[in-house]
Order: sequence, then C-alpha cells, then structure tokens
Amino acid sequence: MAFNEGLRRLWRLPRFRRILGVRVSTQAADGTLQVGLASYVLLSPEQQPDAWSIAMVLAITMLPFSVIGPFVSLALDRWPRQRILVGTDGLRCLIALMVGVLVWGGARQNPAHISLLLLLLVAMSLNRFLLAALTAGLEHTIDRREYLTASSIMPVIGPLGMMIGVVIAAAVRVIGGHWMPVHHADTVIFCISAVLFALSALLGTRFGRDELGPTAPDTSRTASQILHGIVDGFGHLRQLPHVSAGLGLIGAQRLLFGVYSVAMMLGFRNYFHAKAEVNAAMGDMAVWGVVMGAGFVLSAAFMPRVVRILGMRASLIGLLVATAVVQVLPGAMLNRWSLIVASFFIGLFAQSLKAGVDTVCQAHIDDAYKGRVFIVYDMIYNAMFVGGAALAALVLPVHGLSHPRLIGLAVAYLLVAGLFAMITSRHGSSLYDRGTGRA
Repeated sequence: MAFNEGLRRLWRLPRFRRILGVRVSTQAADGTLQVGLASYVLLSPEQQPDAWSIAMVLAITMLPFSVIGPFVSLALDRWPRQRILVGTDGLRCLIALMVGVLVWGGARQNPAHISLLLLLLVAMSLNRFLLAALTAGLEHTIDRREYLTASSIMPVIGPLGMMIGVVIAAAVRVIGGHWMPVHHADTVIFCISAVLFALSALLGTRFGRDELGPTAPDTSRTASQILHGIVDGFGHLRQLPHVSAGLGLIGAQRLLFGVYSVAMMLGFRNYFHAKAEVNAAMGDMAVWGVVMGAGFVLSAAFMPRVVRILGMRASLIGLLVATAVVQVLPGAMLNRWSLIVASFFIGLFAQSLKAGVDTVCQAHIDDAYKGRVFIVYDMIYNAMFVGGAALAALVLPVHGLSHPRLIGLAVAYLLVAGLFAMITSRHGSSLYDRGTGRA
C-alpha cells in the first residue's frame, strides 16, 4: 500500500515520469541483451554448455563494473548526466546492432567470436555506468523530501523492467526458433534490444542538458584519490565489526547463490532436455528466472515485516536457515516444477537478506564513509557471485544437478548461519536492530 501511494504521488511529477521511463526502457533493453547473450553462448543446438561457459557469461555481465565502477563517479560529477544517458544508450544501440550482424553470420569462429564478446563486454559495462547516472540524477527530478520514497521505488521498478525484457526475448527465442535458424532468432533479440536502447536514449533527450546535474561540477578529484578512498573504506570497516560481519555474510551468500544459479542453468539445459531441445530448455529457464524474479520483487514487502517481528540479526540468521530448508525440500527434488517452486523462495530470501545488509550498512556507517563502503559492497556482491560460478565449474557435474551437491549447498547455508550467529553474538543484537526498523 505504501509503495502504491508513493508511486502515485511521484507520478504527478513530469521529470520523475521521464526518468522512470528511461529506467524501465534501458533495463528492458538490458534484459533482452542478456537473454541474447545467454542464448548465443548457452543454447546452441550444436553443443551443450558447461559451467565454465556460464561463468564466462556472468563474468562479462557483472565483473567489469566492479573494477571500473569506483572511478565512474569522476565522470558523473564532471559531465552533464543527461548527456551520459543519451550517449550511453545511443552507443549501446549501435553495439546491439553490431552484435546482431555478427550473430546473423554465425560468429562461432575467431576473430568474429572474440569481437562479439568484446562488444558485449562494453555494453554490459556501460549498463552499470548508466544506472549510476540515473541514481545520481534522481534527486533533480523530485522534491528532496521524497528522496527516500523514490529510492525505495526504483529498486523494484528496475527488476520489473528487466523482467519485461527477459519475457519478450524468451518469447522471441522460443517462437522464432521454430521457423528460423537459432542464431537468426538470437539476431532478432539483439535488434529488439537495440530498439529499446534507442527508446531510452530518445526519452533521455526530453531532459535539458543540465536538468539532471551536476549543479556544481567537481573537477578536484583524481583517480588516485578515489583508489585511496576505497582503501580508506576498508579501513573504516575494521572499526565496525558488525557491518563487516554483514558484508561477509552477503559475500558468502552470493558465493552459494552463484553455485546454485549455475546448477539450475545447467540442469534446465542439460539434465531435463536433450542437446537439440533448445527451445524447451529456453522456456524452462525463462519460467525459472521470472519466478525467482517475482521473489526478488516481493521481498520489498516481506523483509520489513520480518524485521519488525524478529529484529534484524535474527531475521538474517532465519533467512539463511530458511534458504537451507528450501534448498533441500523442494529444492533437492530433481523435478523441474519442484525446482521452480524452490526458486521463488530462494529469490525471496536472497533479496530479503540483501535488503537487510543494506539497511545495516545505512544505519551504522558514518555518512562521510558511505560512498566508499558501498563501493566495497558492490565489488564484493558481484565478484563473489562470479566466484560462485567458477566454484560451480569445479564441483558440479556436467548436467548441473545432483542430490549430494544440492544438499551440500543447504549444509553450507547452515554453516554460514552458525558462523554469523557466533561472530555477531559478541556485538549484541541491539547493534543490528538499532535504526533498522524493528518496532
């Protein structure tokens, strides 16, 4: 109810509607681009993917910004953000078209294959750059008193836009794959992505050049100062052991979630379907992704209620234990519908846990250090997920699914819960509950 009221109130603001349109269209474009990438790499009828292929896709998608992200603020604080929105998605429109041309011709051999992956690497890196510009420009589209409301709406709207793109691309891939070569269906997906990027850039032109800031461009900071700030952020965490424990918790959860995600992708591709059944595999993976995405979205209403009842520390521990339970039953039943049901709860608990750690960081980190610590947070969040994918490549069978491995994941969640409970017992639960929303 509070979400709907906040959205209705902000919807009356023309600039907020415009920035919301940019956010939805660019994330829908990202969704189609990522499905196209996954389809090209993982859903070829000529070969079955392995865990290393999936790890490569995730690394292309997530790691670049973890490396260059801290330095993005230099551009965001010096250049007009409206120009960043238009230029970034304009460039990504051209990249998507170039990728489509390469995929149409097959692009399975070097150097076309390498060129395609490099283009996708650039496109995915620019994704996080644009989202950072949208976040930085948000305050210029609303009244400052509404900033908290708008900041809570955007993380929900973004995944919804992504899900729209995923559904469109999956439908094109499944339907188109019946009457055209698979790589031609992938080309159509990349062309749709290009159209959505062009729409996002067009919506960005409706802002004035300086309408999204920066109001006073900061030209004083250098790259070396930013690097020093990251080191300083790590140093500040040593003074906040309960926050460090939270970051350690999210890192461990992302590692396990990475293993789980690769297991499911391999399972829906290699375990339940033969090599040639790419459309059926694509359909199952799309359902799995949408159901898990629904869990992500509903966490916005779920987590605050849990924290009000249990407190933050008990909620974080409880989420890990609940994930372990779901990972076994129904999550270790090697049936596609059992796995899809489990994916909803695993997505719900994973995103709720992230929201909890976010809240701990917001409540306890000094404002002067928040930017630097959240850069560290972002690096941990993405790198550990890719690390989980690499770990999956070492421990999972080629078809991804096995009872011992899935039960092993559940045991690992319980071990993380126990370790977190032991470490945080030294600090006292009051530290976690203070400022985190418990009644």
